[in-house]
Amino acid sequence: MLDSIYGAIALGLIYALMALGVYITFRILDFPDLTVDGSFATGGAIAAVMITQGYSPWLATLGAFVGGLAAGACTGLLHTKGKINGLLAGILMMIALYSINIRIMGKPNVSIVNMDTLLSPIAKPIGLFILVLLVAVLIVKLLLDAFLHTDLGLALRATGDNSKMIRSLGSNTDTTTVIGISLSNGLVAVSGALIAQQGGFADSTMGVGMIVIGLASVIIGEAIFGARTVIIATLAVVMGSIVYRIVIALALRVELLEASDLKMITALIVIIALVVPTVRRTYKQRSLARKRSAELLAIPAMDKGGKS
Repeated sequence: MLDSIYGAIALGLIYALMALGVYITFRILDFPDLTVDGSFATGGAIAAVMITQGYSPWLATLGAFVGGLAAGACTGLLHTKGKINGLLAGILMMIALYSINIRIMGKPNVSIVNMDTLLSPIAKPIGLFILVLLVAVLIVKLLLDAFLHTDLGLALRATGDNSKMIRSLGSNTDTTTVIGISLSNGLVAVSGALIAQQGGFADSTMGVGMIVIGLASVIIGEAIFGARTVIIATLAVVMGSIVYRIVIALALRVELLEASDLKMITALIVIIALVVPTVRRTYKQRSLARKRSAELLAIPAMDKGGKS
């Protein structure tokens, strides 16, 4: 039981990088980017191929980040310069990346079992593995927070909030959109590279459903921990990724469920995470309405009592 929880926390920390990438497009840019499913596999493919060819795992992971940046830039350019709908641009790039990833690997999958990877020195004990991953993820989170508080980062946030307003102030929203989508997919690709190194292989289909997992992490984190500021929101995304993986691990221990039910479980978690805040908000609004009604009804009674 504890081993599965520890494993879930470790996976949650790796997937947290992907969730942070999804947060940039989904929450900050308000852009429905489906490139994630393709760029996740791109990161894994680049890292695996570079490691098999003798490159340093650090350089391989950096190469994955650059590959993700390129994939995101293509989606951003299709949307901003090609004037293609954002959702469609992401779908087109996701489809293209499937073939590109197979081209990169030369075959549907590449094994890096028994090869030195970025995670090999810290693989055991699991406590050290989690600690190092936690520190690495927090560093990325803090760097992202710092970036979002720079002039470019503020322009990026303003682009998602009100693109017309930021354009009227002289900012190029096309540039900020491309930068935001590129950075998002760069983080997603790094997550894919680490998953490939942790699992020992890269596969052309390893990114299927990643956008749903990323959204689940973002939504769960915001539902539990809130999103009052950027710093809190990014921390909530990291925690949401960990909570999501723990819930999945516990759900798979139920005898009635099988590994093939994973996608169904993910969908149910997202549905619950979306519905619960809405129900809570509706209940709060109704409670306030009843309170106001009671106060309004009490006013005539107070006036009558005053006259008497």
